[in-house]
Amino acid sequence: MQNKLKIWFTAIVLSAGMQVTAQQNVQFSQYAFNGLSVNPAYAGYKGDWYLNTFYRHQWAGFPGAPQTGGISIDGLTNANDDRVGVGLQVMFDRTGPQEALSLYGNYAYRIPLDDENTRRLCFGLGAGVTQYGIDGSAMKYVDNNDEAIPVGKVTRWVPDARFGVYYYSPSFYVGLSVMDLFSIYTDGSHYAWKGNTYETIRKTQHTYFTAGTVINLSDNLKLKPTFMWKEDFKGPSSVDLNAFLLISEKLWVGGSYRTSMKLWNKSNLEPRLQQVNAASVILEYFINDRYRFGYSYDLNVNKMANSQAGSHEISIGILFPSKRYNVSNPRYF
Repeated sequence: MQNKLKIWFTAIVLSAGMQVTAQQNVQFSQYAFNGLSVNPAYAGYKGDWYLNTFYRHQWAGFPGAPQTGGISIDGLTNANDDRVGVGLQVMFDRTGPQEALSLYGNYAYRIPLDDENTRRLCFGLGAGVTQYGIDGSAMKYVDNNDEAIPVGKVTRWVPDARFGVYYYSPSFYVGLSVMDLFSIYTDGSHYAWKGNTYETIRKTQHTYFTAGTVINLSDNLKLKPTFMWKEDFKGPSSVDLNAFLLISEKLWVGGSYRTSMKLWNKSNLEPRLQQVNAASVILEYFINDRYRFGYSYDLNVNKMANSQAGSHEISIGILFPSKRYNVSNPRYF
């Protein structure tokens, strides 16, 4: 195939020791504070309207390294009936010459499971659209005037949907979601240019399983371990382990370890792929009941570590409390 983009981009991704599909959906280090990014059933969890902004620069210093950013807002449709949560998320993602800009609306139905209104089972559905793009001017190619390379930027719009289930109590949560539901119904014709198919930008379906708990160590100290398993059923399975300490209800200090592994036999999985490991340091500071600031730094624990300066991620959260806001029932997830 004359498509030099596929060769160029695949070389970048394989140099990091992962399959092309493994980097399609960004895995945020601060996902435990950004639940809407991995599960639409999270919408309305905090009980009040919540605005979250985030930016991640992965593999700093590496040519064409992924950069991702976005903003989301979610809350309840009715302050007197908190069964329905809604959310909106806008996100962009750029890796080398490929770009994606997405917009999703999320709906969650939240079923109370106790009279105290502290435990709920939530079902969520998200629908949206993604604009995929290829910037031919950002590509490196061998043959001048290769017709397989777009002149300037080429874009395509593709609709999509996502589904999730989320259960929480004051000290525990568990969630399961499926993202990119429409990917199994789209073919290469959505990502074509002059007869050449750009399969590297085509997303595949991803499943997320998340869980976490809060353990009260003392009046001013709490432990929050969390877990996430991300699976696309083609590339290596991604497992993320996190642990945080909450100090005086103000400062979260923690770390995470992420690894890829082969949990079962996958016929299409390249056997020469290197296991991808990364360690993170994560800080989350609550200025007051309304404002949160987060920062994390990731470092690859493999051969990729010598080729880049780590990954940086920042986030800012703003809560808009209503009159019914109850500070005695804090949201730890």
